[in-house]
Amino acid sequence: MDDVVKSLSKKLNPLKDGPVERPTREEAEEAVRTLIRWAGDDPRREGLLDTPKRVTKAFKELYSGYKDDPREVLDKIFAEVEGYDDIVLVRDIPFYSHCEHHMVPFYGMAHIGYYPSKGVVGLSKLARLVEVYARRLQTQETMTAQIALALQESLEPRGVAVMVEAEHMCMSMRGVQKAGAVTLTTQFLGAFRDDPAEQVRFLTLLRQGKA
Repeated sequence: MDDVVKSLSKKLNPLKDGPVERPTREEAEEAVRTLIRWAGDDPRREGLLDTPKRVTKAFKELYSGYKDDPREVLDKIFAEVEGYDDIVLVRDIPFYSHCEHHMVPFYGMAHIGYYPSKGVVGLSKLARLVEVYARRLQTQETMTAQIALALQESLEPRGVAVMVEAEHMCMSMRGVQKAGAVTLTTQFLGAFRDDPAEQVRFLTLLRQGKA
C-alpha cells in the first residue's frame, strides 16, 4: 500500500471509541415531534400524528449504509478473466445521499473505473458499493474518496478512478438557491494518479456517446 493510500485510509477510517449508542425508536419519534414544533406546526394535528413513525421508518432506509460493510460487498473476486487487464468502467450509477451539514439531499451519478490485477468483481457490486456510502450522512468529497479507497483495499488493482457528479439541495433549496449547479469530484489512485494520460483516458471514456 503506497503512501497516498495509507494517508487516505487514515483520514477516512479514523479510530473510534466504539459503536454509536442508538436511541430507542420512541426517543427518535419524540425528536421528530420536537422538530415539528420547532418548524412551527402542531405534531398533534391529524395530518402529523403518524409523521414521527414515518420519518423514523424512512431513516432506516435512507441511512441503511451504516449497517453495511463495503468489504463484504467486494468479497467475491473473479480471478479467471482470461488474462484481461485493461480498464473496467461502469458509468452513470445513480445515487441519492444526504449532506451531513444540513441533512438535505444531494443526488447524481457516480462513475468508477479500475485496472484489475487480482481479478474483477461483479459489475453490480460497484453499484452496491456506491449505495453503501451514499446511504450515510455524507459530503460528496468524502464519498468519492471512500469508494476509491474501498476498491483499492479490496481488489488491489493497478489503478482506481472515481468521479461523482451531483446537485446539492442545500445549494438549490436554501442559501444561494442556485438550482441546476452541479458539483464534480474525482479521486485517482495508482496508475490513474501517476499518469495524467490515464486520467484523460478515463474522462474520455466517460464522455463517449454523450451529447
